[in-house]
Amino acid sequence: MAHESIPAGAHIGHVHLKVADLDRAVRFYRDLLGFDLVVHLGSAAFLSAGGYHHHIGLNTWESRGGSPPAPGTTGLYHFAINYPTRRDLAAALVRLLEGGWGIDGASDHGTHEAIYLHDPDYNGIELAWDRPREEWPVVNGALSFSRKPLDFASLLSELDRPETAAHLPGLAQYT
Repeated sequence: MAHESIPAGAHIGHVHLKVADLDRAVRFYRDLLGFDLVVHLGSAAFLSAGGYHHHIGLNTWESRGGSPPAPGTTGLYHFAINYPTRRDLAAALVRLLEGGWGIDGASDHGTHEAIYLHDPDYNGIELAWDRPREEWPVVNGALSFSRKPLDFASLLSELDRPETAAHLPGLAQYT
């Protein structure tokens, strides 16, 4: 059987997460990440960006009051939220920091810049901005990923808000 690639236009449409406390999770995704609450059904909630039916589903159907998965077990490593512009990624970072939420790490992968964090249930999240495809690093005809430190000063300068530089000392551990 010949391998046939998935169509290039395919994309991941949404993520649905089991959470321990629905209201806590809604506050995180709505208030800190900026998603709009589409509907709250009591044991499930759906959030979106830009009026889509939902990008993030949250439920407590099997997890109300539960614990995060133990280290060393299988499950979701992280999902990515890709921002349309580098400025949008910078704004997302500042929104988190000003909301009192920290990050777990950050990298410049050459193809994209990424900020890593976790939600209140310890689901991993990558906030990312993709560089234009023509800027992706290619070595000997193959895509070349890197893991360089993210230049936070350059990223925050996208906002034209000098006061955001106050966040740089706290981010120094990731550079």
